[in-house]
Amino acid sequence: MVRTQIQARGIHDEGVLEAMSRIPRHRFVSGTSAFEAYGDFPLSIGHGQTISQPYMVALMSEELRLLGIERCLEIGTGSGYQTAVLAELAAEVYTVELVPELLERSRRLLEELGYTNIRYRSGDGSAGWPEHAPYDRILVAAAAPSVPRPLTAQLGDNGILVIPVGDSRNYQTLMVVRRIGNRLDTRESIGCRFVPLVQKARGY
Repeated sequence: MVRTQIQARGIHDEGVLEAMSRIPRHRFVSGTSAFEAYGDFPLSIGHGQTISQPYMVALMSEELRLLGIERCLEIGTGSGYQTAVLAELAAEVYTVELVPELLERSRRLLEELGYTNIRYRSGDGSAGWPEHAPYDRILVAAAAPSVPRPLTAQLGDNGILVIPVGDSRNYQTLMVVRRIGNRLDTRESIGCRFVPLVQKARGY
């Protein structure tokens, strides 16, 4: 998977490659074959949610430019697979999931796999987790119509936010936002397709 789907497409971050080589992806998608678990496509995990294809996990992780010292906020715990990648690469991970059943399933698995640097919250991810802000990095695993202001407000100086943005259910653009003082520098990465981010928080 790492060699043919990730390295071959230009992902070169050694930390990302090593983390994804170690993490047993099949544990996060129960009821599927090994081919499906490691295949080059997203998979349903129930409750209308998916686990992203391996390449997208790798690309979003690489775009965060993690050095191992960061406090990272993840919006959309989902299966917990991306959470595990972040926990391998960052000092602290704060993960928020709207669906309580998914959060508890992921929490149990991640604790079983030995991760101790993750904190979990069930709730509206569009509001972030302000009690622990600012964050050095924020990753959003669902598509918003625009970059949510509550999340950029929780991004620390020189912090990076990676988020799919777009109104269409079929196509969005992966955006990379960096805070420099009071200014936000935004660039487009690639086209992508994610489930929509539930938007209960105000301030978009």
